[in-house]
Amino acid sequence: MAKDRGRYDSPLCSRYASAAMQALWSEERRIVTWRRLWTELARAEMALGAPVTAEQVAELEAHIADIDWQLAEQAERRLRHDVMAHIHAYAACCPRAAPIIHLGATSCFVTDNADLILMREGLELLAQACARVIDRLSAFAARHRDLACLGYTHFQPAQPTTVGKRACLWIQDLLFDLANLERARADLRFRGAKGTTGTQASFLALFAGDHTKVEELDRRITAAFGFPSAFLVTGQTYTRKLDSQVVLALASLGASAHRIGTDLRLLAHEGEVVEPSEPEQVGSSAMAYKRNPMRAERACALGRHLMALAGDALHTHATQWLERSLDDSANRRIAIPEAFLAADAVLRLLQNIAEGLEVRPALCRRHLLAELPFLATEEILMAMVEAGANRQEAHERIRQLARQAQARIAAEGADNDLLERIRRDPYFAPVHGRLDALLVPERFIGRAPAQVDRFLAEEVAPALARYRECLAESAELRV
Repeated sequence: MAKDRGRYDSPLCSRYASAAMQALWSEERRIVTWRRLWTELARAEMALGAPVTAEQVAELEAHIADIDWQLAEQAERRLRHDVMAHIHAYAACCPRAAPIIHLGATSCFVTDNADLILMREGLELLAQACARVIDRLSAFAARHRDLACLGYTHFQPAQPTTVGKRACLWIQDLLFDLANLERARADLRFRGAKGTTGTQASFLALFAGDHTKVEELDRRITAAFGFPSAFLVTGQTYTRKLDSQVVLALASLGASAHRIGTDLRLLAHEGEVVEPSEPEQVGSSAMAYKRNPMRAERACALGRHLMALAGDALHTHATQWLERSLDDSANRRIAIPEAFLAADAVLRLLQNIAEGLEVRPALCRRHLLAELPFLATEEILMAMVEAGANRQEAHERIRQLARQAQARIAAEGADNDLLERIRRDPYFAPVHGRLDALLVPERFIGRAPAQVDRFLAEEVAPALARYRECLAESAELRV
């Protein structure tokens, strides 16, 4: 189908999010879910003795996907009510069942329950995508577990680490996000059949005051959609606190993506680790040589949008009145699907980046060696003390030489010559023969490789165990 370029199309759909996530939040999926809810409501009512026939339930079931969109749109323009419009459209293709569609229900029976169904599936899709990112970064961390590189604090040179250990810091954040997604999904409860203000009064009237049947109706519908439990109390809607918890889990993922993307942008500046680039990819329309970290930058941009959406969900929950306020509706139509689409896009980006990260060991070593004389001063100091020197005196001599080397670097742009200064100073003669051994970069990475091994075995592997069947899926980007 040709794209209509004369109307706005969300970039989350046209550029970034997966087809699966777009299909989940499509209008077709939503209305089909409404019709499934109406069908299961009728089925449960029939089973409990309400005036619903098997023929009517069968008719509803047969026409779940038979949607006359034009009729529904015409009805909504006339009625100004989307649920009523689709009741009319469903009734038009189910004439025998028309009298019992939506029997005893309120609009939130379909809107709220459908949102819960869609969020449950969306959280599972995101958990699978998050697991794939963790899997790819874990392979990267294992490959580079002992590749020494300069560590940074305040983005200033600090004690060395390894490329693999740094990746484990990203993975650790994503493990929190995976747990958040799993917890948010597990915490979902169905709204069920609660009536107009949550009192179930309409269903109590339908079953002639039989409380047991009303509770059984709620239980049957909840079970039909695979939810282990339903809210025991609601207003007209389920509490929007639940929405805020779900969107906060996605926003937290956005923060992780922003943090990882920022690290990759910093590393791209240093040239040590760069994101994948296509053979004909253009970095700048003017500067032909440029290779920009555009994927990491996009992850930051979408992560920032995702974080901002948390405010929508929190404000919506905070401003609900008594049994409900309709000012949540327009906001939720936008904010909840967008949060899922943005989270999906962010995870696709991170997976694509992780699958093609390029490490440049020569630059890692060059930057490390440039700073290593400064970083090795504590080792040299300790060696001098072992040789019988006074610690404070040795500390001061090293400090003076280090300042001289720093001044030369600043004034002349010269290389770090601290090591040569120490070699020329007779005071350090007791360690001159040990300097080369003291300055091997791998001496300074501590337990980083062992930490990588233990982390991947004890924390990552168990977290990924239930996702083994979905880890192979790739994450190609459209742009």
